[in-house]
Amino acid sequence: MEQYKYDSVIVDIARYVTKNQDFSSEAVETARLALLDTIGCGLLALNFRDCTKLLGPIVPGTTVPNGVHVLGTQFVLDPVQGAFNISCMNRWLDYNDTFLSKEWGHPSDNIGAILAVAEHVSNLRMAEGKPPVFMRDVIKMLIRAYEIQGVFSQGNSFNSVGLDHVLLVKVASAATSAALLGGDMETILASVSQAWVDGQSLRTYRHWPNTGSRKSWAAGDAAARGVYLSLLSMRGEKGYPSVLTTPTWGFYDVSFKGKRFVLPIPFGEYTIKNILFKVSYPAEFHAQTAIEASIKLHPAVSNRIQDIKRVLIKTHLSALRIIDKKGVLNNEADRDHCMQYMVAIALIFGELKAEHYQNDVASDPRIDALREKIVLQEVEEYSRSYLDPNERSIANCIQVEFNDGTQTDAVEVMYPLGHRRRRKEAIPFIREKFMNNLQTRFSSEQAKNIFNICFESSLSNFLDMSVVDFIKLFTN
Repeated sequence: MEQYKYDSVIVDIARYVTKNQDFSSEAVETARLALLDTIGCGLLALNFRDCTKLLGPIVPGTTVPNGVHVLGTQFVLDPVQGAFNISCMNRWLDYNDTFLSKEWGHPSDNIGAILAVAEHVSNLRMAEGKPPVFMRDVIKMLIRAYEIQGVFSQGNSFNSVGLDHVLLVKVASAATSAALLGGDMETILASVSQAWVDGQSLRTYRHWPNTGSRKSWAAGDAAARGVYLSLLSMRGEKGYPSVLTTPTWGFYDVSFKGKRFVLPIPFGEYTIKNILFKVSYPAEFHAQTAIEASIKLHPAVSNRIQDIKRVLIKTHLSALRIIDKKGVLNNEADRDHCMQYMVAIALIFGELKAEHYQNDVASDPRIDALREKIVLQEVEEYSRSYLDPNERSIANCIQVEFNDGTQTDAVEVMYPLGHRRRRKEAIPFIREKFMNNLQTRFSSEQAKNIFNICFESSLSNFLDMSVVDFIKLFTN
């Protein structure tokens, strides 16, 4: 095997994205499902002004001949800004899929980079009379981007040193973008090394007292940066071979407390097969089972909200670290990362939608009053099962106690609807979610046409579609 001077982790990534391999039918079908679900989340986000105000060219009025399309909009942009726009939309409502382990993240955040670069490359090829990129190429790169992010997440905790998980989006987007652009091994190695040498985002914007909307566009920023670095590398910009391991100045010493990365499994297709779909609730994933349990309890408590003495949530350690919040919640970004707020909404209203995070709903005095009565408690078995690669549970158990001493049954949900163990059960709901999201942007006829082409056609027909024709489906 040819030797390279780069750190071995970087070489492993580059070899993986250039390896000619066939993925299993489960991986490919799940990747199609993930792609469509994520696009639907982006289309739904276009209904929210806080998202759309960030979209479009950096300089208003800028036009890009043969540029890339931002799905569901009139924008045609360069591939860097296109990646930002698409991934920003997809991530905005916290409704796209999730992978949870020692690190948490959303591998579908890379889709903005993959679609933007695939269309950009197609435009260049077709201008020369060559064939475009096809959806089978997009799906293969999607699986690889998911896997890069997921394997790192299994063995390493970036949150424990204060770094945000979007750095993995940047690394995966840099690698897959360089590969889609036709880069050779040296170019891909350089692109990935550039991603590691960057200063990395802090988690500041995800936690009290600084929680803010940057957490909704941080993924777009990372995807765009990955594309930008890959384009520089394609122009011949050299990489930094020992960016991870160099004493004093390398990533390990500067940003990872001297520890080295642990990659517990080889890069393959584990992540896409074990991805967690957010089927029903636009909410931080560690709360998904808690919301499901709360909605089951809603009929028993909805007429007794004022009589509640305590709500006990038995949960896992990651939920305690991320979404256990007391006190004032300043904005939507605060609310959708607060276990107490989400459970209170579910108990009071019997549902949870994106609109429930808005100020008009949050002003309901019952919500904050109930939040004060909600207590989180770790169950060690839940935390163990959460990290077990054969289980990957995201368990929560909820029980409501009333002032008169009575209490509800304890409702436990171990695996959320989007979990691999409940995948078959979830697929009809994912299809329905996609159609509902389409109808927020397109006419019923156009939505039905898109749905039929994307879901009802055979997998082989879908894979044989050009990325240009695919993206045309979602442009007005």
